[in-house]
Amino acid sequence: MIDLQGVTKTYPNGVCALDGVDLHIEKGEFVFVVGHSGAGKSTLIKTLLREEVPTEGEVTVNGRDLIHMKQREIPYFRRTIGVVFQDFRLIPTMTVFDNVAFALQVTGVPRRFIRRRVPYILNLLGLDDKYKHYPPELSGGEQQRVALARALVNNPDLLIADEPTGNIDPEMSLDIMNLLIALNKELGKTVLVVTHERDLVDRFQKRVVTLKDGMVESDRIGGMFDE
Repeated sequence: MIDLQGVTKTYPNGVCALDGVDLHIEKGEFVFVVGHSGAGKSTLIKTLLREEVPTEGEVTVNGRDLIHMKQREIPYFRRTIGVVFQDFRLIPTMTVFDNVAFALQVTGVPRRFIRRRVPYILNLLGLDDKYKHYPPELSGGEQQRVALARALVNNPDLLIADEPTGNIDPEMSLDIMNLLIALNKELGKTVLVVTHERDLVDRFQKRVVTLKDGMVESDRIGGMFDE
């Protein structure tokens, strides 16, 4: 599912964001990636999305060789990944239904499929009574659920959540994490959660990959990075 071998990323300004990273994540795994600011988490995500190309090393995601991937192949590759961001990135002038449907429309999916698929996903995430609402009318937790619905509507093989609980309260944070775990268990989605929130990581006994100074400091079940 995800395989990084000797991945190094050095930016033009000389900053080494990733330094010889080796990481393997199997299909169906649930993995936390943690680390302090500047540890390399953001560069890792960009590498997995093929927004950045490593200076050295090999990267394979969903069976695709990202290093030698042609530019025209990138949009199709990204459709195999669902991404949830901390700031939701919803379109405020579009309804919940249209925000989720938009992810299908841009790929040319027939309208009849969209009419079936979007209500199914909204119902799955407990949003079936919110489809006519606009994002500003929703709570932070509800907006994050909509963002999650949009990430799932294309039925991606891999779900990446980048600080998914950063802009919501602790109770909603736990709700979102339980949703991600349910998606992993019940739908078999491979889930990668990038976070700095110690309490959430400690609460769930999952695999935790800790980055420090661009390197994998530890890779274990349960437990957060050290202060």
